Amino acid sequence: MSDEKNIQDPKKNKKKWITEKLIEQQNEAKIVRKIVFITALVAFLLIVAIGGGGYYYITEALKPVEENSKNTIEVTIPIGSSTTGIGQILEEKGIIRDARVFKYYVKFKNEAGFMAGDYKMNPSMTLPEIITSLKTGKVMEEVVMKITIPEGKQLKQIAGIIAEKTQQDEEAIFQQLNDRAFVKTLIEKYPDVLSDEILKENVKYPLEGYLFPATYPFSSEKPTVEEIVTVMLTKTKEVLAEFGGQMEEKNMSVHELMTMASLIEEEATEQADRDKIASVFYNRLAKGMMLQTDPTVLYAHGEHKDRVYFQDLEIDDPYNTYKIQGLPPGPIANPGVMSIQAALVPAETDDLYFIATSTGEVLFSKTLDEHNRKVNEHITNKK
Repeated sequence: MSDEKNIQDPKKNKKKWITEKLIEQQNEAKIVRKIVFITALVAFLLIVAIGGGGYYYITEALKPVEENSKNTIEVTIPIGSSTTGIGQILEEKGIIRDARVFKYYVKFKNEAGFMAGDYKMNPSMTLPEIITSLKTGKVMEEVVMKITIPEGKQLKQIAGIIAEKTQQDEEAIFQQLNDRAFVKTLIEKYPDVLSDEILKENVKYPLEGYLFPATYPFSSEKPTVEEIVTVMLTKTKEVLAEFGGQMEEKNMSVHELMTMASLIEEEATEQADRDKIASVFYNRLAKGMMLQTDPTVLYAHGEHKDRVYFQDLEIDDPYNTYKIQGLPPGPIANPGVMSIQAALVPAETDDLYFIATSTGEVLFSKTLDEHNRKVNEHITNKK
């Protein structure tokens, strides 16, 4: 018995040893898992802290240095300064919070054309205000006058608005807006917006459609026509920069875009779906049909009418889309953002016709018969 017991003892000892090892390994595994968990948690918290901190830092850096400051600081931007150099100067002068954030903000917004010179700036200025100042070469001064240009206005009307606000001669303003030498200087200054297409023979007024509808503040009661137009074209450039990718996808020039958008703008009502109107125009062009849009007839006549009559359609003019194929030579008014967007992203429809009712509702049709029925119901029988 004692010999048999002695023979079995090594087995029991081995089993005990294995059990102890398993327990030891399990404990070690628990410790490892705990370490991994703690490490992952710390890493996660670190990432959150860095990300949150980075977001907070950038948000703060985009704010004015001192919102309520009234201190005027003289800033000199040397000729040939890079965006990095300008940012460093502005940070050193206390106009912006961070030169690097300024640099990437300018790059993200696709801003350019900063002008060298002496500026009087204020720590309360926002980044858009600083950029506008640097692009126009103007110091930020008290606003003493504003000019509001509504959507859908034609160059003659814009000249009238400018004349009224600045107390200048309307005819003289209109003449300067159409002076070829003046327009050529603007083409050189704004090559991303204006092209030689606006100087073609059939284009009535080169700047038609390019003076963006907006409210413009001025520090002078009588800014010059050049100052006013420069600010307006700068705004047009900023707006069009947002649509650069879409224009490239559609292989569409700025002139084509502004021309199509102006037709949409003039046909649209308060209730109208601009993208559906755009769809009709594109569908007609695709089928080789004339656009036959009444605003082009009125533009050809050079006058506004409540109704277009059959005799009006007979005018022999390159803008009369009842006589010409395709788009007119240029814009017929200044389109707003919604019309520009519609010209680039039209609705997907099979419609070829539309009419606007007396209530402002726009009715769309796929066939001429359907269109004529709606005309008789909502237009002819309402006379």
